Amino acid sequence: MAQQLPQLNLPPLEKLRIETGADGVRRIFDPLRGKFVALTPEEWVRSHFTAWLTGTLGYPAALMANEVSLTLNGTARRCDTVLFTREGLHPRMIIEYKAPHIEITQKVFDQIARYNMVLRAPYLVVSNGLRHFCLSVDHTGGTARFLPDLPPYRAL
Repeated sequence: MAQQLPQLNLPPLEKLRIETGADGVRRIFDPLRGKFVALTPEEWVRSHFTAWLTGTLGYPAALMANEVSLTLNGTARRCDTVLFTREGLHPRMIIEYKAPHIEITQKVFDQIARYNMVLRAPYLVVSNGLRHFCLSVDHTGGTARFLPDLPPYRAL
């Protein structure tokens, strides 16, 4: 029997594409990667969150990428989603997703902060689909502050 996925604190997906492969694994279509990926609780959050960014907040899908590789202290890592600038494709926002049952703790913020030591994006976002946090980072001053809401793309 298929696992029931939780309702999230995000708009429902209008164009939900889920399939079950011959191997019995359920997959969800990821429009940013252009392929079906295993439907895990984290992918459920990612699908809803990126749809909210592109559909409601006006983030251009063409400037977003999922599973962006980076090297941190000699170790390969992957950022869940990165929004790039139009000019030179520099990282503008890093987004880290957790499954809905995973609590957002300091450990999660430490993880995304480590990624940002390499990418130096001015915005960091963490979401488990139920709670969302956005930080504005001042790299020159070495400070970060929580924003009350995730800004629409035009306000970045």
